Amino acid sequence: MWNYRHDCRFQTRLRHWNKNMLPDEKPNLGFYLGQRPSLPDGVYIHEFHNHWKGSYDMLERVHTFIQWLFPLPEEGMNPEAWPLTKEEIKDFCDSDTAKKNLLQSYKLMLDFYGLKLCDEKTGEIKRASNWEDRFYNLNNHTHNNLRITRILKCLGILGFPHFQTPLVQLFLKETLIHGELPSVKDSVLNYFVFAVRDKKQRRDLIQFAYSNYKPKDEFVWCPRRIQMKWLRMDAVKTSYELKSELRHQR
Repeated sequence: MWNYRHDCRFQTRLRHWNKNMLPDEKPNLGFYLGQRPSLPDGVYIHEFHNHWKGSYDMLERVHTFIQWLFPLPEEGMNPEAWPLTKEEIKDFCDSDTAKKNLLQSYKLMLDFYGLKLCDEKTGEIKRASNWEDRFYNLNNHTHNNLRITRILKCLGILGFPHFQTPLVQLFLKETLIHGELPSVKDSVLNYFVFAVRDKKQRRDLIQFAYSNYKPKDEFVWCPRRIQMKWLRMDAVKTSYELKSELRHQR
């Protein structure tokens, strides 16, 4: 995650080139511009958006599409997908068409997880009407935790870093406050939070997690000295609120 957040270890091309592919081709960008299909499924980006949304069995069962919908500068499990390069990332972020299509891919997967994007400017996320059924699926198919980590990292690289924190915040609330998604809890704390590239937002998320984690003495996701600082701040805040309440009662 540190390497990801600091743009380290970008991979140019680790796999042998397909004999029909030129070295300067940009397969991920070409896919998102609608110029080439995913491999090995042979599906174009508009087909994913028009025909796969709501096809929950297919989205759960097929494992080769996620690296095309959310590419990263690292290898994954699909041998026919390619890691992003720095050149592709720049061209992708400069392309309104590519970013618009990525937004649709994000909405497609949110729907699969029982969520919906309420505000494209802020990235606000809420439960969708089908959340109970989709949360049940998420709890029982933990490979989706890896998919969500990939989605978060892709959003941070390809022009939507402001979507990261709202999505992680929602999963922290669902796991630590509402008690939903117990099978996702460890991934939220170990991976989702640390995929957020903005340092202040990441620290705020960790503080939120600490404030709602029980038992607190088992919280291991930040140094003990920082936890003690947060405890002192909470104590001061509580004392101030009690004094304010007493003054109002008088």
